[in-house]
Amino acid sequence: MNKDTLLHIGRFVILILIQVMVLNHINFLGSLNPYIYIIFILLAPININKSLFIFVSFILGLTIDMFGDSGGVHAAACLIIAFFRPVALRTVFGLSYEFQTVKLSHIGFGEKLVYVTLMVLTHHIVLFSLEIFNFSHILLIAKKTLFSSLFTIVITMLVLVLFRRNDS
Repeated sequence: MNKDTLLHIGRFVILILIQVMVLNHINFLGSLNPYIYIIFILLAPININKSLFIFVSFILGLTIDMFGDSGGVHAAACLIIAFFRPVALRTVFGLSYEFQTVKLSHIGFGEKLVYVTLMVLTHHIVLFSLEIFNFSHILLIAKKTLFSSLFTIVITMLVLVLFRRNDS
């Protein structure tokens, strides 16, 4: 096992622990939670085995579901963004993604923000649509998606800026 593999395993465990032990108990303004566990999916290597990535993303969401008794909505949302990630990377980074030269530690703040925003919004739309699962509550889904996304994006960007790696 190399250093990068250990880093990813550590990130997986730490993000789950922070999410289930701290962030799931925040409920800012009654219903807002930051879901930073998806940072694991955001920071996964570009050239990771796709089947492994989909499986690990599913396990990440399923673990959050087991701790939160949320019936699989996080697992589904994680699967969707794991499938969507190549599209988001191609959309934001273009040729840099095609040639697998994208390193999140080397890109500008604006591109990083667009990438994080695309991924977080996709995750939250799926998450809250499945959680509420009632089209007559579309405004509630939109409200929860918007405000939780803003909260998650701010926290995620802070984490990415504060804990960025200089060597990769």
